[in-house]
Amino acid sequence: MRLLVLGAGGRGAHAYAQWCLEHPEAARVVAVAEPDAERRDRLGDAHAIPAAQRFADWPQALSARGPWDAVIVATPDRDHVDPTLRALELGHHVLLEKPIAPTAEELHRLTAAARDSPGTVTVAHVLRYTPFFRTLRRLLDEGRIGELQGISHIENIAYWHFAHSYVRGNWHRADQSNPMLLAKACHDIDILRWLVGEPCTAVASFGERRHFRAEHAPKGSTERCVDGCAVADTCPYNAERLYVDQLAAVNGPPVTVVTNDTSVAGRRHALRVTDYGRCVYRMDNDVVDHQTAALRFGNGVTASLVVSAFTAWNTRTITLMGSHGQITADMRTGRINLTSFVETPPSVEAHQADETLQADETFQVGAGDQGGVNDVTEAFTGHGGGDAGLMKDFTERVRRALAGEDVEAAPSSLEESVESHFVAFAAERSRLNHTLEEL
Repeated sequence: MRLLVLGAGGRGAHAYAQWCLEHPEAARVVAVAEPDAERRDRLGDAHAIPAAQRFADWPQALSARGPWDAVIVATPDRDHVDPTLRALELGHHVLLEKPIAPTAEELHRLTAAARDSPGTVTVAHVLRYTPFFRTLRRLLDEGRIGELQGISHIENIAYWHFAHSYVRGNWHRADQSNPMLLAKACHDIDILRWLVGEPCTAVASFGERRHFRAEHAPKGSTERCVDGCAVADTCPYNAERLYVDQLAAVNGPPVTVVTNDTSVAGRRHALRVTDYGRCVYRMDNDVVDHQTAALRFGNGVTASLVVSAFTAWNTRTITLMGSHGQITADMRTGRINLTSFVETPPSVEAHQADETLQADETFQVGAGDQGGVNDVTEAFTGHGGGDAGLMKDFTERVRRALAGEDVEAAPSSLEESVESHFVAFAAERSRLNHTLEEL
């Protein structure tokens, strides 16, 4: 199967296109659209894409009507809808990076277009494809903890990851991307809906930008971490220590988000001229750094969702509370503990996710034996096997559709995926207006 990739950033190049290199029997990237010439040519060279199929932007690519069977839309957050609409107009099958759209009006436009197109839209709500969450869903379906009553779900962003993406990075301002809950946690809301099996009917939410503010800048700190900051040795958000020292061996994300030149000189130059070298307390960021949402679902199940910058590990932890037992689980380790209330004393079963959790790339952040900060092993691309699971499912469904076979809706179809976005919109209204939002 032949793919056109729109956007050669972290998701387009390192998640989806990289999977194609590893699975050439399933799919090939035959064209790319990317405004950054260096990124465009790096992906083009890796996939042996002819110069004529390397485009500077998505309108050029979709006007060319080249030799591809499906389109991957991995453009910036606020540039998802228009290329998807055009691809559907041309009858293409689309893999659409989340979030789908920043407004309800655009969601309605897109769902209407999808109904009228022979093409389909699969949303990159990758958590549904992970062995971790599939195992949790299986245990629920088997009735292992009785009837589900409630869920406590925490997205632990990790202090350094939040600083990278939501203080200095592409998602640091809502008017340039999306509110943090939509940008970071729309697929967490989606996975809650999937586990519960019913739509969310009401939400209330609280959150704010409490820490990453100018008044919290330490005495002696400077505009940039490389300007001789007096607290560089004790600041957990020291950009030079992160990108130059701790990630010295990494030549992919997140370093390639900061600079295309991953040499030491290239990294240091980027810290002098880009936002990634600025003090986290002196940025123009406006998105919340922690948020909690309480959700009620159609069957009476309730859930709490906590999204926080202030965690050591980048992981998701979850507790599923049932009438006859509970499940506690950690996505980073894949460890799942099921406790039955039926036996006396309660028995505890230790499970591992149904398949081995594999990440496309791992790296370590921390001082290690030197002490100071925790060691962090992070799958920056991979989502615990979710990216690979999504690509496998998407390419197989498109292959079958092109062969004229009947194909059922994807696990993360557009029709169901939009629900999480309406919940995120409602949570943001609740946060801003101190209201309970009915859906």
